[in-house]
Amino acid sequence: VQLQASGGGLVQPGGSLRLSCTASGFTLDYYAIGWFRQAPGKQREGVSCISSSDGSSWTADSVKGRFTISRDNAKNTVYLQMNNLKPEDTAVYYCATDTRTAYGCYVPDWAYWGQGTLVTVSS
Repeated sequence: VQLQASGGGLVQPGGSLRLSCTASGFTLDYYAIGWFRQAPGKQREGVSCISSSDGSSWTADSVKGRFTISRDNAKNTVYLQMNNLKPEDTAVYYCATDTRTAYGCYVPDWAYWGQGTLVTVSS
């Protein structure tokens, strides 16, 4: 099971980025995919998640209305569309998955993590 997060970069406040989480070695649509981020000096926090069963999702209040999670099963990829980015969104973003499908998006300890992609929001 391997995940690769990509799409990070430097963007000005108010700009947009789309992160991708691509899976290899397994079929991504069978499992929930979560996006997390860790800013310098802060704990990792959950950003958004999309479940495997009905495609339902949750998004953290801090990014609600600005970030949207979606999946493209044909490409074995989950996306995180990030709009109206703010400096406080600066962080390394990770995607994760877990084979314990009964948890849906509420996995207590995600088993598989991508390597992270850096998002920097600065003018």
